[in-house]
Amino acid sequence: MKNTDVNLDDPGVYTQYDREGMLTHLHNMPQLCQQAWQTAMAYELPATYRTINKVIISGMGGSAIGGDLVRSLAASEAQIPIIIHRDYGLPSFVDDRTLVIVSSYSGTTEETLSSFERALETPARKLVITAGGSLKNIAEKEKIPVFSFNYKAPPRAALAFSFLPILAFLQKLDFISDKSADVADTVATLQSLSDRINEAVVLSRNPAKQLAHELFGQMVVVYGGDVLSEVAHRWKTQFNENSKAWSGYEVLPELNHNAVVGYRFPRELAEKIVVVLLHSSSLPERIRLRYRITRDLLQQSGINYQAVEGTGSHPLSQMVSLVLFGDYVSYYLAILYQVDPSPVAVIDYLKGQLREPTS
Repeated sequence: MKNTDVNLDDPGVYTQYDREGMLTHLHNMPQLCQQAWQTAMAYELPATYRTINKVIISGMGGSAIGGDLVRSLAASEAQIPIIIHRDYGLPSFVDDRTLVIVSSYSGTTEETLSSFERALETPARKLVITAGGSLKNIAEKEKIPVFSFNYKAPPRAALAFSFLPILAFLQKLDFISDKSADVADTVATLQSLSDRINEAVVLSRNPAKQLAHELFGQMVVVYGGDVLSEVAHRWKTQFNENSKAWSGYEVLPELNHNAVVGYRFPRELAEKIVVVLLHSSSLPERIRLRYRITRDLLQQSGINYQAVEGTGSHPLSQMVSLVLFGDYVSYYLAILYQVDPSPVAVIDYLKGQLREPTS
């Protein structure tokens, strides 16, 4: 375990560096999941939405990752394709049997507003998920259904509202099976996990703090397969935004056809990279075999790796427990780097530059 100037068991470090209160959002995750699910299940969708044959989820960053998680979870049973759109506009195949779900926490995301404006020009069914902004105003004016929520947080900390409502809507439209019991298990699993990895649990008994120490000063690459593919994506973006750190992610089985060959050069990188393998009992046997072989290849190449196991009785709870674990790890890593996890000044700068008139 690496030595740093920060003691994660000192309550004062969280007051010192977490000035905008990201820790509160981590504490709230179990309750937010329950609230998001219950609110969405009570939300009435137009009956005509049952005639759709495909779903496009348009969003960016923290507002889009919920769609990614839905797509990977529902892939084995969804009766319709679910497509994630992270860009301006919309695909040309959008028609009157497409449900376009536009998700933007702020309601001001440039790319997502572009997608919504394009959707308004089509006969597609439309649904907006937002906490406000121009997106909500335009949707209400155009009489488009809006699932609105009131939770003040960075978009990435409001994941429950960009993830579970979409899952609930697919269930209500009979495109996936009933997930109510799975959600209840997930909420209980998250609470139990939080009790084991929150900031009050000392380093010697806290696996999230321990992993953050292992990752300090390293380039982190996260591996995930099957339903954990997009959980790996979430870990990567949380290291970027919370920890202000370089990170990447790879997906099994695809990484076994390319990434494993690239372990050799440059040789000096092997000492600066840690691979985190996300695992759960719900993974198919062939994917689990690939995990074992990949661990062997990493060891043979002298590359440090750490494994993290999802908890809970269902794929949903195992996915979301790994999301929460990764959120805590990226949070603790931010504290070790002595930075506030919440602000994303670089993104704010970029958005400001985009608003500047071009010559």
